Amino acid sequence: MLQISKLMPQGAGLAPVLIKRAATVELDWDVRQKSRFDATDSAGRQIGVFLPRGTVARGGDVLLAEDGSLIRVIAAAQAVLRITPCSDHGTPYDLIRAAYHLGNRHVPIELKPDHLKIEPDHVLAGMLRAMHLIVTPGNEAFEPESGAYASGGHAPHDHGHEHSHHA
Repeated sequence: MLQISKLMPQGAGLAPVLIKRAATVELDWDVRQKSRFDATDSAGRQIGVFLPRGTVARGGDVLLAEDGSLIRVIAAAQAVLRITPCSDHGTPYDLIRAAYHLGNRHVPIELKPDHLKIEPDHVLAGMLRAMHLIVTPGNEAFEPESGAYASGGHAPHDHGHEHSHHA
């Protein structure tokens, strides 16, 4: 079994041609949020992934194997609920309200300008429908938000203006 203990977020620092040529591994959200798992890559190799605790693999990340080979992570299609505003009597603002309520329940949620995605949950689906949102089951890649304080997310950066974001 090929061991992996390093993840390169979005293949940072690698030439695009190397990423394109890399083997791939297709993983759903449940597996990608674990720091230790076994899988089979597109070359048919058994891989054992041992990442630092709390590490989350995202679609487009690159795993570096002990033999120096690269394996690009693909977010696998999985069961999701796609949430959209009702075109007859809703507005895009309804998505903001839904995201707020889902966030209060600590639900992993993928945010897009025109829709939200969550993992299937009939209770949450009922709540969202009661808010006059359209909830459609689907099978798509799922990339929930990592959260404002999550490690491994976006690093602090300069916005190019002179003020602090601290209160």
